[in-house]
Amino acid sequence: MPDAGSLPSSGPTMVGPVGGTETRAAGDRSGPGSGPQARSRRRNAERWAPYILVAPAVLIIAGLRLYPLLLGVNFSFTGDGDRNGQSVGLDNYVALFDDPLFQQALRNVGLLVLLLPVAVAIPGLLATFIYLRVPGHRLFRSVYFFPAVLSPVIVGAIFNLLLAYDGPLNDVLGTVGVAPIDWLGDPDIAVFAVVGVHIWATFGMALVVFLAGFATLDPTLLDAARVDGASLQQVIRHVIVPGLSRTIQFVFVTTMLGMLTSMFGLLYVMTNGGPEGSTYLPEYYIWIQQGQMNRPALASAASTVLFVIMLVVGLAQISILRRSGKED
Repeated sequence: MPDAGSLPSSGPTMVGPVGGTETRAAGDRSGPGSGPQARSRRRNAERWAPYILVAPAVLIIAGLRLYPLLLGVNFSFTGDGDRNGQSVGLDNYVALFDDPLFQQALRNVGLLVLLLPVAVAIPGLLATFIYLRVPGHRLFRSVYFFPAVLSPVIVGAIFNLLLAYDGPLNDVLGTVGVAPIDWLGDPDIAVFAVVGVHIWATFGMALVVFLAGFATLDPTLLDAARVDGASLQQVIRHVIVPGLSRTIQFVFVTTMLGMLTSMFGLLYVMTNGGPEGSTYLPEYYIWIQQGQMNRPALASAASTVLFVIMLVVGLAQISILRRSGKED
């Protein structure tokens, strides 16, 4: 019969740090949460976490934006007046594009697209001068942003006085021999005057965005350009513009959307859509049809067209700017 010292142990042994042995039960695991099932649960949690986090925002957008949009599109296919609630097919859209006022509004949208580079270049250049620390740059930063905090009604009232036929601007022009200009009464000039006022009143926000973009620009590139003797024009073209391509894309899109959807206050105060409907824009046309003409279905059709215009113009701008960025 073997003695007690020769009996086999009841489980596997592990050599300790000082040469001893340690007994561990055969079924013992290395620790909690380290098995295949636990790892699978962690992977699933990591996969679904982003969707769970964005779900509240998606639900809010879908409930407060997309659903009303779909209702508006559906309502645009119904009638007004005696045909209220009845399906009329594309009659509202046919009437819309036959309306001379809406045609003028669409022509003004095309004008806004042509003037968009100017509206973006102004805050871009001013932000460049501020970033390069021209004398008085701290004062300019505050002065440029100040119009952005003013109400469009206040801005419109101020420029109604400045641009009046007998106003201060024409008085200044008269001192240099220029005849008075009917800034808000001439159909060929009024829309340019209103757009110019809008650019002045809103470029402060774009300037702040550009300054934020400059904060991400690598300063060593500017230093290298200075060492190589590059002119200011060359620095802007070959260093600043490529470095701020994403910022420029953002400012282009937001500025265009602002022109299409944020000029109602100026139009209402400065020209009331005139003279002769020359300053109509889609959003002002929508208000007239809904609020004064009591034609909500036609206004819904105009809103749908405005949405399509913004979508197409925004996507086209992004595509063009991305292509030009790749070429640079």
